[in-house]
Amino acid sequence: MKWIVVAFSLILTLNFGTNANASNGDSNEEAINEKFGMPIVVYGEKLSASQKEEVRKLLGVKDTSKVTEITVTGDDLVKYINGDRHANMYSSAKITRKEAGEGLVVRQVTPENITEVTDEMYANALLTAGIQDAVVEVASPVKVSGHSALVGIYKAYDEGNGEGLNTEHTEVANEELSLATQLANKEGMNQDKVTELLTEIKKEIAAQNPATKEDIEQIINEQLQTLEIKLSDQDRQLLIDLFEKMRSLNINFDNVQSQLEDISKDIKQRIDEAVGDKGFLQAIGDFFKNLFESIKGLFS
Repeated sequence: MKWIVVAFSLILTLNFGTNANASNGDSNEEAINEKFGMPIVVYGEKLSASQKEEVRKLLGVKDTSKVTEITVTGDDLVKYINGDRHANMYSSAKITRKEAGEGLVVRQVTPENITEVTDEMYANALLTAGIQDAVVEVASPVKVSGHSALVGIYKAYDEGNGEGLNTEHTEVANEELSLATQLANKEGMNQDKVTELLTEIKKEIAAQNPATKEDIEQIINEQLQTLEIKLSDQDRQLLIDLFEKMRSLNINFDNVQSQLEDISKDIKQRIDEAVGDKGFLQAIGDFFKNLFESIKGLFS
């Protein structure tokens, strides 16, 4: 009986902990930053009127006069990432610029509807495109892969903020995101592991300033070995080609090293927590296994 009471107490504790950590995903409206202007909200062209209103609520837009609203279209998909003009676009985003040094923060308001891209994947691609020091919130009322949200963010920087982005950089940033999601589906890989790999490669590129494609290849091989990641020759070559393209475009990661460090820390913490969770679940499994063996022993 004592074993059974302990077991039920443990179950109640686990349920309480799960419920206590639940998040409602609300997004708070902020005051207008007079230096950078109003936050920019970019809506996917395919959204219906009701879906657009739903996205407004998800992104915390209570007063449309306090944000700049624009729509991302199929033409934008072609312009920024050489995509399909006829693709359906639902992903939407809110961009709030911050002071230099505050870093890039990405929040998925509807993570259940963004099926392939994590916050850190977005952050890595945006840093490659030249976007930093901002809060970027992403939402979709329907399930989408999440790739087209990048296009809306790029358009916000071009039209809403008037800064202008290098389209060659945005294209390679999209290639990076596509490769990241592709690798995440490989056996032995996941989204966090892929993000960790890409982030560590960028940090080493910033530190070593590679001059040749062979230097890039060496950095990638070293990081694959350090992180104990095994890729096929084909996938390894895709990584080399991607970062060689970044090198040839003079994409400089020196000025975003602190932001890369933040991504690296977040990913390492989540990986460590996942390993810890597995260990905890194994302990729970062993506990119940021993419990049932003890119960069986009572009747043998």
